[in-house]
Amino acid sequence: MGYYQIHDEQVVKTDIENLWNFVSDPSNLKKLTPSKLGFKMMTSTHTEMSEGMIITYRITPLFNIGVKWVTEISHVKNQNYFIDKQVYGPYKLWHHQHMFKVIDEDHVRMTDIVTYALPFGIIGDFVNFIFIRRKLKTVFDYRKVALNKIFNS
Repeated sequence: MGYYQIHDEQVVKTDIENLWNFVSDPSNLKKLTPSKLGFKMMTSTHTEMSEGMIITYRITPLFNIGVKWVTEISHVKNQNYFIDKQVYGPYKLWHHQHMFKVIDEDHVRMTDIVTYALPFGIIGDFVNFIFIRRKLKTVFDYRKVALNKIFNS
């Protein structure tokens, strides 16, 4: 089974408090997700980012087939980082680190590192090669554009 990693960075023109408040609020996930994925928030156990927070949502990544996805916030250091991991969903492993570094009072570097693995062994590796890795890149590219529209305009 292959493990894969995505590393993505973006400088956002805002202060850390505004960026943190936006990205750590699960109700904003839909704004950062391409509409093609049919993202729908189902539940969230908290309104404020905290360790142990469970977020349940539904996406339609392929052939309009809905997939339930449950993530848990496993670590939080306010205005520095948070980590979510898949509890239930389409991946065999999903571990997503969201890190924030203040550059100056009006700019924050946001770094994402996603480590993931797919089920089904070599078939999953093949599906990753032809489809999944590109799909994930388009999601992060979309998020960059969305955050630029929200904060950099």
